Amino acid sequence: MIRKCLFPAAGYGTRFLPATKATPKEMLPVLTKPLIQYGVEEALEAGITTMAIVTGRGKRAIEDHFDISYELEHQIKGTSKEPLLREIRDLIEQCTFSYTRQREMKGLGHAILTGETLIGSEPFAVILADDLCTNGHGDGVLRQMVQLFNEHQCSIVAVEEVPHEEVSKYGVVAVEPMENNSDLYRVRDMVEKPDPEEAPSRLAIIGRYILTPDIFDILRRTPPGKGGEIQITDALREQARNGKVLAYRFRGKRFDCGSVVGFVEATNYFYDRISE
Repeated sequence: MIRKCLFPAAGYGTRFLPATKATPKEMLPVLTKPLIQYGVEEALEAGITTMAIVTGRGKRAIEDHFDISYELEHQIKGTSKEPLLREIRDLIEQCTFSYTRQREMKGLGHAILTGETLIGSEPFAVILADDLCTNGHGDGVLRQMVQLFNEHQCSIVAVEEVPHEEVSKYGVVAVEPMENNSDLYRVRDMVEKPDPEEAPSRLAIIGRYILTPDIFDILRRTPPGKGGEIQITDALREQARNGKVLAYRFRGKRFDCGSVVGFVEATNYFYDRISE
């Protein structure tokens, strides 16, 4: 069973400066909800109620968002604005939130390792909030992955096919197909941000993972890789050598809200949906 979801949320969000100088990028709103709330809702829909968030300096707004604001609620009680807080109040009531702080920005692998104190020795999900995923009225991406984990009991990464010229932005997998599921692959190898000419495929890892707890020990002995950071891709490669990583081409849409273009696309998409 997957009971916990880890949210690495300590990064600086430099692609959105100056907006992110004092505001966490995870709190940037798509319409009226911050990015991280979409992620928590996706995790809850997958049956996960324990949210573990790795934060850093200047990220206090995330903790405040998932807490009760007595002054605000007193001000709007009985007015037409009161229902606007219903969704976030439901999340606060249904979920448990815990936090730890990443003191240095040493890569996604280091952020996940920092979250070990919140996760313990059990399999867990990871959501990168700036990858906003939706599947209309179908199962969310993380719910799809949890169902696969219940069957296969190994680490799973979500992937999507990207244009050849964009593979250098992602971790890219080398795979072999699985029987009986054309969207599921056994990972043989993976490369972090390869040159397009050297990429093993166009299947890029996006910000949804399910990881088994042995990943923490692997991360502890993983040396810094590309960019001098501890890469989760390098740790997953070790699991993949033992045949313990699957890649899943998910159903749904994903928006890279860490980029201005993707953020605008997500905003337009969700606005069009409420306008229908």
